[in-house]
Amino acid sequence: MSVFATAVLASEEGSHVVNELIFPAPVFGAIVLALFVVLAGVTFSFRDVANRHAEKAEAYAREHGEDAPRH
Repeated sequence: MSVFATAVLASEEGSHVVNELIFPAPVFGAIVLALFVVLAGVTFSFRDVANRHAEKAEAYAREHGEDAPRH
């Protein structure tokens, strides 16, 4: 059988497969939005971490003869 004949026979069967989602489509968007908000909160919690240890960085630079870190 040729490829064309197989395609014609497959199209004539009329079988239609319905793959339903486990949630309605907007729920997927809500899940992704919630995940984004959680990850943004984690990122926000690390703000200004480098400046919390400025004294240690300056002491390390003095000990090892390096320039002081830039702020």
